[in-house]
Amino acid sequence: MSTKIYSAAQVHDGCKFLPAGTGVELDEAGVVTALHADTSGLKVERLEGTICPGFVNAHCHLELSHLSGLIPEKTGLIPFLQAVTGIRAHADESQKKDARFAALRAMNQVGIVAVGDIANTTDTLDLRASDQMHFHTFVECIGFTEHGAGSRFEQGATIWKTLQKQTVRTHSLTSSLVPHAPYSVSEKLFRMIDAAQPDALLSIHNQECVAENEFFNSASGAVIDLLNGFGIDHSSFQASGKSSLQTYLPWLSKEHPIIFVHNTFTERADIQFAKQHCRSAFWCLCPNANRYIEQALPNVPMLASETENICIGTDSLASNHQLSIFAELQTLKQAFPELSWETLLRWACHEGARALQLEGTIGRLEVGKRPGLVWLPSWEERTIPQRIA
Repeated sequence: MSTKIYSAAQVHDGCKFLPAGTGVELDEAGVVTALHADTSGLKVERLEGTICPGFVNAHCHLELSHLSGLIPEKTGLIPFLQAVTGIRAHADESQKKDARFAALRAMNQVGIVAVGDIANTTDTLDLRASDQMHFHTFVECIGFTEHGAGSRFEQGATIWKTLQKQTVRTHSLTSSLVPHAPYSVSEKLFRMIDAAQPDALLSIHNQECVAENEFFNSASGAVIDLLNGFGIDHSSFQASGKSSLQTYLPWLSKEHPIIFVHNTFTERADIQFAKQHCRSAFWCLCPNANRYIEQALPNVPMLASETENICIGTDSLASNHQLSIFAELQTLKQAFPELSWETLLRWACHEGARALQLEGTIGRLEVGKRPGLVWLPSWEERTIPQRIA
């Protein structure tokens, strides 16, 4: 099998920059066969800019791709959720299919090799079957009332079991059953999800708006309006006097690795609490969606001072103008100039692979791995990354 060697002005291995001039040798299947510190005398394709492993999109809603441009920016989370619920079912099936396949192709082109995809339906079975990238599908359970927990769990479990039957030749296909968000899942439903898969990888939309913490602290705020708007009885809810994370996390086994998503209003105490209450905690940042919806960003420097387990997501085309991990990194760099590109690329590559439990295959330029290879011509705002292997 023939091989090809790539080098660039900068080579990032997924964790750190390698010495200048390092050559990355790949076979025809994209497997790394060697890293060359000295490429003199070798046939090398030399590029300007930077090369790095393929990106991991740790949080995405591909089944919402048909909502692109339909929901106004800067509404706040509660009106946004109401809009999504109101319009998501109105597109016909062919429009939805075309939109999600276009989104998948676009992600592939800009260097994304794996996705942590959120599912409320079986719509994305066809994307997974296309074998274009690694998928971990998080099947969400939603149900705030205790008496409806059983039926809500079964709805999610039916989708989950269907996904588990899928296999493809080239990429990883995995899935797990997860809670949507603290304000949309009852304690009983949390515990049912936990009991069904005591050590599974979980994901949860976490502290995305101020109202979430207000609801758990004092049973007040805009979440009440959301529940009322959907006709959901919340009369039995008792405020814990704590943040949402510190309320719901004890309802889950400590054996779960958990990806906390958004974290726009997460405090240091929440991060420290999570370290004590789950096997591993990953913190997924989706900055462009945060700006689109809430006009706010998490306290990323504080988060980075507490943990290295940070990964990157794009959310959906309902809440973002594009599904590009590099665009998310550029937003973070602009907002927090002290973040180095070495760190940002680590979050996008190796930490994302770890979060989705794919570090044995992708996320780093190491011999034997098939991580994909991405070329970044520059760090400039308009730069579009290109998948080259």
